[in-house]
Amino acid sequence: MTGKTWFKMSISVLMIAVLIMLTACGDTGNNASGKQKSLDFLWFSDGKEGEVIKEIIKEYEQSNTSVKINLIEVGFKDIQTKLKTMLSGGKPPALSRVTDTGSFANQAVDLTPYVGNAEQFEDQFIDSLKPYYVMDKKLVAAPMDVTANGLIYNKTLFDKAGVKVPTSPDEVWTWDEYIAALRQVMDKGGARYGMVWDVTPHRWSTLLYQNGGSILTEDGSAAAINSEAGIRSMEMFKQLHQEGIMPESVWLGGENPNNLFRSGTVAAHWAGNWMISNYKDITDFEWGVTYMPKGTQRSSVPGGKFLMAFKGSGQEQEAAKFIEYLTSKEVNSKYNQESLFMSPRKDSATLNYEFGKEMFEIFSDELKNSSPLAANDWSRQTLISKISTDLKNNIMDVLSDKATPQQALDTMAKKINEAIASQ
Repeated sequence: MTGKTWFKMSISVLMIAVLIMLTACGDTGNNASGKQKSLDFLWFSDGKEGEVIKEIIKEYEQSNTSVKINLIEVGFKDIQTKLKTMLSGGKPPALSRVTDTGSFANQAVDLTPYVGNAEQFEDQFIDSLKPYYVMDKKLVAAPMDVTANGLIYNKTLFDKAGVKVPTSPDEVWTWDEYIAALRQVMDKGGARYGMVWDVTPHRWSTLLYQNGGSILTEDGSAAAINSEAGIRSMEMFKQLHQEGIMPESVWLGGENPNNLFRSGTVAAHWAGNWMISNYKDITDFEWGVTYMPKGTQRSSVPGGKFLMAFKGSGQEQEAAKFIEYLTSKEVNSKYNQESLFMSPRKDSATLNYEFGKEMFEIFSDELKNSSPLAANDWSRQTLISKISTDLKNNIMDVLSDKATPQQALDTMAKKINEAIASQ
């Protein structure tokens, strides 16, 4: 072998060795086996958040090259069925966006070992959400965004009637003052109706909590809805319909409250914060958000979307790491700001939204001043799902004079107690 041949062989061997080293070290994010882990992520979208999450996933994959996030998009109405099918079939997704944490808590990964200090992790989020994602002292999920009920009003009609709305928490109306304001907007502003109210027990229960009531006792062991506060709330709701402040066509006729508000003939809409984005395209009149009135106290009803990882996926650690990333201040703030959602983080209550910044701040203040019993009730989603339709029907029975408030709520209390006993 000549010296020239030997030199060429040496160079070739050296180049191969360098190439092997570069291949091994070039992706420091790869796991020990060198295989990329694929995480199935079950997802639904209410608005444009699907596009926002795709961009965040792309950024995450660039800095975590050993992980591939496979986003499985389904409609909101199908998410429960799809997730149950995957779990019962023994092929759980690594993680999912969920609203009903209670139904899947037993199959969820306890995130506690993965987040360092669980107490510090939980302390990042608004307190009212805790019952939704901490169950039996386990961290079964993490909040992604938060929702609240609030008051959207037709500014054009209020201005025409000369009615000024509260501009700070110190000016919150009592219920009597609020009803008087609505009557004035109907009489002088030309509003056909004072308000519309979404046909859901969740939205109706806002009134219940403002009157100091609740659906369940604090420990969840029995019904509390047929209390004096519950009866008062049902009487008020019926009175609003009887006096023509609210149209019967919504709760009893199925008319869409969103369409009524859009028509410009309704003074106010009790709705969720997601309607800020929905009403963004209204140009026929000015609208805004003001503070809800108070009864014995102020209250909204917290809800939200949560991230949950599942046992048996084989990617529990990777899923937990991704959830921690998605709920971090920078990423979560970006997600909610660009999606026009509210962040569940205490340090992100004020975001620089492209639209509706001041409106979101009012919804956020409503959450801060909510009865803890609201989250205590609605976080028990396995139970709530069994009684929600009955509650809606009983409210409708009162409105249609098929039952008195006392009769309807006594019937409801019996159904709730039966549902509790069957758990």
